[in-house]
Amino acid sequence: MGLPMSRVDEMLELVSLSQSEAKRRVKNYSLGMRQRLGIAPALLGDPSILILDEPANGLDPAGIHWMRGLLREYAEHGGTVCLSSHLLHEVERIADELLLIGHGKIVAQGTKQELLHTRGAYVKAVEHEQLLDALHREGITAVPSGDGLRSDAEAIQIGKVAVTHHITLVELRPADGAGLEELFLELTAETQRDTTPTAVPTEGAVA
Repeated sequence: MGLPMSRVDEMLELVSLSQSEAKRRVKNYSLGMRQRLGIAPALLGDPSILILDEPANGLDPAGIHWMRGLLREYAEHGGTVCLSSHLLHEVERIADELLLIGHGKIVAQGTKQELLHTRGAYVKAVEHEQLLDALHREGITAVPSGDGLRSDAEAIQIGKVAVTHHITLVELRPADGAGLEELFLELTAETQRDTTPTAVPTEGAVA
């Protein structure tokens, strides 16, 4: 790159690796230290775009806080950070624009404000499955959420469907703004490998 050696020292200081730590063999580094070391050469040439995959992996809470500040400062100085991570609560805290991928396909894309704003309705019915079927027949998408259903449709639309099909509702209200993790689980509900267990088998139960 034709950079002075002093630039290396600057990057080590930036990622909070001391001179004594820099002289140690990498195989003796903790996972968190390796994460810090991996970021240093990425920043060495002062790139305009920084691409990171799971940068918080192996970091303790203090390290995650440091990482968050580093990336935010980088972006505030005009850099673009492309961040891939399964730690959705961390992504939600730092990202400005989001792209969600489920089962190899893009399921949502937009600004954080666009994707996480309050939308649709939450409904709970006595005849849960009947309501779900009725909504689908009317072309209204609904997905499980807690003990009820969440839909992009407005509450009045869902109420009309329930009346038409003689379904008893116990709760119907505007949906709360979803967090990123909740939004991702809703959008990928049909392709999720893991489901929440409904009961714990008792001793002696037959599977």
